[in-house]
Amino acid sequence: MIESIALQPADWLSFIGYFALLSLVGYLAGRRNKSAPAESSEDYFLAGRSLPWYVVGSSYIAANISTEHFIGLVGAAFIYGIAVATGEWSTVIAFTFMIWIFIPFLFSAKVFTAPEFLERRFNTGMRVFFAIVTVIANIFAFLAPVIYGGGLALDAILDINGLMGWEEGPQGLYLSIAIIGLAAGVWAIWGGLKSVAWMDLLTIIVMIVGGTAVTFYGLNALGHGDIFAGFSTMVERNTAETGVWKEAVAHMSQEAVGQDNYERLSVIQPLSHQLVPWTHWVLSFFYIGLWYTVINQFLIQRVFAAKNVYHARMGITFAAYLKLLLPFIVVMPGLIYFAMRPEIILNGETINDVRQAADQTYITLIVEVIPLGLKGLLMAALFGAIQSTVSAVLTSTSAVITMDFFKRFFKPDATEQSLVGLGRLITAVILLGSIALGIWISTQKVSLFAYIQELFTFFAPPFSAVFLLGTFWKRLGGKAALTTVSVGFVFGIAVKIWVNSGTAPALLEPYANQGVLNWAFCMLLCVGLAYITPKPRPEQVTDDLTFNFKGMNFNEGLGTKWYNHVGLWSGMSIVLMLSFIILFSIIL
Repeated sequence: MIESIALQPADWLSFIGYFALLSLVGYLAGRRNKSAPAESSEDYFLAGRSLPWYVVGSSYIAANISTEHFIGLVGAAFIYGIAVATGEWSTVIAFTFMIWIFIPFLFSAKVFTAPEFLERRFNTGMRVFFAIVTVIANIFAFLAPVIYGGGLALDAILDINGLMGWEEGPQGLYLSIAIIGLAAGVWAIWGGLKSVAWMDLLTIIVMIVGGTAVTFYGLNALGHGDIFAGFSTMVERNTAETGVWKEAVAHMSQEAVGQDNYERLSVIQPLSHQLVPWTHWVLSFFYIGLWYTVINQFLIQRVFAAKNVYHARMGITFAAYLKLLLPFIVVMPGLIYFAMRPEIILNGETINDVRQAADQTYITLIVEVIPLGLKGLLMAALFGAIQSTVSAVLTSTSAVITMDFFKRFFKPDATEQSLVGLGRLITAVILLGSIALGIWISTQKVSLFAYIQELFTFFAPPFSAVFLLGTFWKRLGGKAALTTVSVGFVFGIAVKIWVNSGTAPALLEPYANQGVLNWAFCMLLCVGLAYITPKPRPEQVTDDLTFNFKGMNFNEGLGTKWYNHVGLWSGMSIVLMLSFIILFSIIL
């Protein structure tokens, strides 16, 4: 365990002040308009479809950033290097597809949830299947690990065992996990998406300022007061050509990438890389990005809540820039800490041996390099990331259960008040269950980042394949789609069992490659089934459910002036992404 963080009065003031201000925003945003007859489900689950672009983009990224990043991604960068930034920078590709292809017709469908859209395009079975998977993914792949990571950080700050007078043991961590879950979920229960989205605007500002401070002070420490010298030192030591840094890379190279040499400062990695082979750049949008960025309910819910198409498109454009910035906040600290403490890797026989220590990198850096008085802001950034993700996943899961199960199958004529009341109750129940699961995760020896990413390869490929084909190919019907996702899940599990048996080709050991294989299998299966199953009905392939190149108005919602034009800012984000690829694969 790492040492607890000693917070000074100024730290506590900034830490508590952040949560007081956040609570005020959540309360004010979640208040019902007194002139309205009653709070509606659209108000609670979609913020009354009133969010401006800067709130859409901020809330989208704040919901995405969590302990997976501040705990898991920083730790992964410590072990693997800059390559783990691939998942952030490559998202710009997915956002580009969203802006120009998916948002116009998804927004025009005027649905509450992604499962509802899939029912309209395919059939009821697809809605139910996707809704079930969404709930499971939200709890197991998002809520529980995020709450666990937050509990890990809180325990490091307060030393709960010492504070409570308990003997050394896991009970302090368990209590920390419960506190984090309850504190993060309260405003999601109170105000729904409107509270959560406006709180996210404040949260993203604090995360950027606080997260950047860790990088700044880390480089400052490496350079003994000179951040430019610190950057040069970080680059030199991460090239791992001499000393203990070379030994550390050699110690892990075979397990990390299946080769003797490992380039820590390259975002382009061989197919054998355990986390991000080069195929992630080329195919990640197709096998995981479509599911994660376009039809993942807890993220796309923000797009559904935008004022209009312009605010939806510009919101995702703004999100692209935040994604480009993110690795400098949650990847570079891992590179800095490797430059400081490479011996941590040498102390473990395998990567699994050092993963839990690596997951504590962010907290350790705060302890070692952040001056007194600023640590409270850093902890506010971390807990803001936790709060925003927990709130986002809670509201989306509640929306799916309420709208896709209760209203759809049990009480179609339910009143708006009863839907909102049920939504609040479901949110509370899911929160308690996720806290329990987070405690279970704390007992497992696993990397937080690897745990979440590996779960994605089960959930994403079948739905990504079906959604892609269903969007552009009107021949695909509901029966073929439902069969494909069902078989795809079985196929994904079978591949995992095959790999774990030790008889699969080494190429399939990286779970990203397993995801690519599953996606390719589902694409071929879906195409074949489409020709031997019934065609969709005319109302299932209208222009608001499938992409019509001739009928699509690409100029809708792009802005009225050159300086606020979606095309300009979207194009510049692509240029920046390519520049980072060149910088971290060729120049450095």
